[in-house]
Amino acid sequence: MKTLIKDITNIQTGLYAKPSGKGEVVYLQAKHFDEFGQLIYALHPDLTIEGNSEKHLLKHGDVLFAAKGTKNFAAVYENHNEPAVASTSFFVIRVTDKNMLPEYLAWFLNSLTTQKLLKGQAIGTSMASISKVVLENLEINVPAIETQKVILQITKLLSKEKSLKLEIETLREKQIQQQIINAIQ
Repeated sequence: MKTLIKDITNIQTGLYAKPSGKGEVVYLQAKHFDEFGQLIYALHPDLTIEGNSEKHLLKHGDVLFAAKGTKNFAAVYENHNEPAVASTSFFVIRVTDKNMLPEYLAWFLNSLTTQKLLKGQAIGTSMASISKVVLENLEINVPAIETQKVILQITKLLSKEKSLKLEIETLREKQIQQQIINAIQ
């Protein structure tokens, strides 16, 4: 089933705030993620909850889409730690259709085809930005839940394969370097 993202989600912008270093809420920024949408920092609460930030609290399964700059990615928020809000670098996408997994939406937004399409529609010269309208009007094919799960499992296995290949390559290089050192001595 093909549909527009705006028909199966609610999209809001992140919150503009200045983290104080202490507080009850984590202020998620693009710098907390690598280019694949994986958290790279241990997160600590650095923002105080105020009336306005309450409505911006992230829920488990919200999809964060980094719309500003050259590092555009989607990541699914998992509520394992402290409560969090997203900065204005992100659009917060909440899936409203029970027939779509948030992880599938993130996979779709991170796919090469979608990334190329979005980058082609980015606006701005010094800091490119993908607009909410562009994101809302993106067409997505939503297969059955079981197919979505298979796609996500294949993607996970592919990622694991890449990681193992890199690890093997690193170990092989170390082995060869050690053999060279042993031969010299």
